[in-house]
Amino acid sequence: MTRMAKIELRDLEIAAAIGTYGPHDVVPDAHILDLTLTIAPDLVKVPADEMALVFDYDPLIERIDQIARSRQYETQEFLITQIIAACASFDQIMALDITVRKRPVLGNTGSLGVRLILDADDMATLRSS
Repeated sequence: MTRMAKIELRDLEIAAAIGTYGPHDVVPDAHILDLTLTIAPDLVKVPADEMALVFDYDPLIERIDQIARSRQYETQEFLITQIIAACASFDQIMALDITVRKRPVLGNTGSLGVRLILDADDMATLRSS
């Protein structure tokens, strides 16, 4: 069995303005990010309680917040693309699974999201381009 480690960020409300809405459209009150990062197991199973031994995710979360706040987005897909580029700048991230969803969708209910999964080969291709 292949060893792997995951860092999971769930239900993070990001301050993104996404879409263009008419007078009768349902305007989302929240955009939510779920992000699962695959990293080396040695960054989780560590010999000592030291930050230098683990993946420090705080700079990534700060960058995601900057990206979300930086502009008006037309699509969730482009926002995801920007977040993926930020993730690719961290060599420790081997693969990822990202979802951005909005709520509500209809009648003050539901959520609707876009999800993308990139494996190690996808990340290597992204980093080389």
